[in-house]
Amino acid sequence: DPEVVNSGYFYRVMTEFWADGPKSETPPGHWNVLANLVSDELDPNLKIGGTGPTVGRLEWDVKLYLAVNGAVHDAAIAAWGLKGHYDSVRPISMIRFMGGLGQSSDPNGPSFAPEGLPLVPGLIEVVSKESSQPGQRHAALATSVGKIAIKAWGGTPTDPKTETTGAVWMLAGDWVPYQLPTFVTPSFQGYASGHSTFSRAAAEVMTAFTGSEYFPGGVSGYTIKAGSLKNEKGPTTDVRLEWATYNDAADQAGQSRLFGGIHIQADDFNGRIIGSQCGKEAWALAQRYYAGQVAP
Repeated sequence: DPEVVNSGYFYRVMTEFWADGPKSETPPGHWNVLANLVSDELDPNLKIGGTGPTVGRLEWDVKLYLAVNGAVHDAAIAAWGLKGHYDSVRPISMIRFMGGLGQSSDPNGPSFAPEGLPLVPGLIEVVSKESSQPGQRHAALATSVGKIAIKAWGGTPTDPKTETTGAVWMLAGDWVPYQLPTFVTPSFQGYASGHSTFSRAAAEVMTAFTGSEYFPGGVSGYTIKAGSLKNEKGPTTDVRLEWATYNDAADQAGQSRLFGGIHIQADDFNGRIIGSQCGKEAWALAQRYYAGQVAP
């Protein structure tokens, strides 16, 4: 049966769950947490690769940590090498810069700029005298006629424990991602997404190491309790995040950065491809270590 939840809560829960910012286990560490969860559920039926003899928990853990952390380490090298090479911008820079230039949809309209933001009714609009009249959608922007307004999350409320900001009309230059003001957009390049690369690399190893693409029992996840959001009040009910496969969880980790406004789709999708390559090659190398085929 379908599980119906408020989409606004689901996206916020997903974004915060995978954020892995300061004072957390970090994105690659998150996959060690998941690996421990899976190991606990499989124990004592621990078979590396899903076949062969059952091994003890110590051997299982040592070999699993070697493979998973070797994969995410390689993913970091690959992702950050690309970041340094391409020096790509993030949504906060794109939105603020392009919105400051104007709109690129209507050459005959106000505030036209070929490299501005495209107009999307109800989402990206030009503030006009009419739209900024009292009671109208841009009333709070009455002093900014001719500028580009966007409808987005309004930022962290004064008291996140008791208040929500919701979606509001603001100038494009004021846009912020869905994060705490103390945890801003990372101060390094966007392409490729570390979350996507780390997660797919780890997912490839987990699939190969356990011998199944599925979490034990065919499903896994976490229940986010009502009232546990940090960026603002919510959710009003418990929200369950579930994944059938390790790749499902990895995909959600990457997607969470899109919904949070930290990355664009190119960062995420290409990060998944790169992470997959890193994970498969790390698993191949780990097996050589297991067999004693790699010189110390």
